[in-house]
Amino acid sequence: MSSKVFGVILAGGGGTRFWPLSRKATPKQLLNLTGKDVMLNETIDRISSVAALRDIFVVTNAVQTGGVIKVNKGRIPDKNVLSEPSARNTAACIGYAAIKILKEKGDGIMVVTPSDAYIKDEVTYSKILETAIFAADTENKIVTIGITPTFPATGYGYINFEDSESAVKPVKKFVEKPDLETAKKYFESGKYVWNAGVFVFRASLILEKFKKLLPDIYSDLKKIESAIGTENEKSVTEEVYPLMRKISIDYGIMEKSNDILVVPGEFGWSDVGSFDMLGAIKDKDDSGNISVGDTMIIDSKDCVVFSSGRQISLLGVDNLIVVETADAVMVCAKDQAQNVKKIVDKLSENNREELL
Repeated sequence: MSSKVFGVILAGGGGTRFWPLSRKATPKQLLNLTGKDVMLNETIDRISSVAALRDIFVVTNAVQTGGVIKVNKGRIPDKNVLSEPSARNTAACIGYAAIKILKEKGDGIMVVTPSDAYIKDEVTYSKILETAIFAADTENKIVTIGITPTFPATGYGYINFEDSESAVKPVKKFVEKPDLETAKKYFESGKYVWNAGVFVFRASLILEKFKKLLPDIYSDLKKIESAIGTENEKSVTEEVYPLMRKISIDYGIMEKSNDILVVPGEFGWSDVGSFDMLGAIKDKDDSGNISVGDTMIIDSKDCVVFSSGRQISLLGVDNLIVVETADAVMVCAKDQAQNVKKIVDKLSENNREELL
């Protein structure tokens, strides 16, 4: 490997499905769900196996910037926390990171990853990252990491790849979240992997893709680039950034490119997207219950109970999620875990900002 490697961690999400634990200023990625550390710090530590800490960047939104700097406790330089004036989806924030890196540090390989995934086998994950970095460096192509499916999931996007003896395989197409029957076909074929949103590419290459496929965003990025390192950088970024088109990197670039590679792998990955998925990181009792904090569960099964302080007791109930914080209690049926964000939407409609 000859090129310098930069880590870019996307940490601007709201984590609304983890309300009331997750709030605007302290979203899911700033929570300690595993019992070891907050999810962002675990991500930084993983990426440090392939990139120096001084070369790891976190892109977050203005509301969360202070929290990101506080919780990472100096792991990375404060100046490497890039603050988005407004949320414009993943294309804008990846482009922003690319121009910042290229202008301040020169060209190199960017490893772009979400901030809030759980990875059990970090050794295997690091090896797969190294394989992807080598391919991105030597072939100058976009490389993505694909998760070998363990079941026919309907909640993830998929990547269809061509047969190849190599560990790095040509991508045929990106596929949106399928229905169950389609997911079963993908799973059984062995030619599809889950899209985990981990991408590896040269900074200059991704900007070339922006210029070709997202010229309007590229033009905005060039305006910001011209101000980087000057006294006008903050004001220009705050003026231009909110006007950029909202589009994901998947829609804007990945799905329109025909020269992407994928490295399939299995390393105990989970996006832990909602309370019902805590089983990926927490042990269940003999009745299938997951509990955190001061809890007591009697004659109940398949429940998730999360206490931040007060004692929670369950008796004779099944398939419930109960979450307690200092100012709120959330109770829902387990099969409604994906819809917790509806509560956040309703609180917003009712102007309950103190709970958001």
